[in-house]
Amino acid sequence: MLNIKGEQVYLRALEPTDLDFLYRLENDTSVWEVSGTLKPYSKKVLKLYLDNAHRDIYDVKQLRLCISNHQDDCIGLIDLFDFDPKNRRAGVGIIIADSNKRNKGVGTEALSLLCGYAFSTLDLHQLYANIMEGNEASVHLFEKLGFVEIGTKKEWIRTNEGFKNEIMYQKINSNES
Repeated sequence: MLNIKGEQVYLRALEPTDLDFLYRLENDTSVWEVSGTLKPYSKKVLKLYLDNAHRDIYDVKQLRLCISNHQDDCIGLIDLFDFDPKNRRAGVGIIIADSNKRNKGVGTEALSLLCGYAFSTLDLHQLYANIMEGNEASVHLFEKLGFVEIGTKKEWIRTNEGFKNEIMYQKINSNES
């Protein structure tokens, strides 16, 4: 069982008991713009997803972990996606579900733990993140942990207000020899 511990939070595999949390988060329309969601998810679909969440990252090219506090409450999710073992890279996404728990160091610790895991255990050379223009909290988080801006995808994300740019960030594993 994967369990990566920090001082405030730990990262763990998704469990069947996370169904209600996942249902609330995936159906929260305020995060759809960031997640690219277009329609609600049923509990049945999410249960099927959880039933397969144990599959190996080398098989499904994704790893989604629950960000839990030390009271075992799932407070967010963090993902590795587009896992590419040949080129030793993956994308990173993170969300803290409750806005009251944001800007308290939880996301910083979770992302730091995931970077450590990706670079040491998975032996990745680089991680990247795609952040919608105007998402200053995410820009601050990723820059704080050493991600650097490498480019802009012009008018990449369609929103209710029109198209927005997506900023690309990258972090190279500085501990490689």
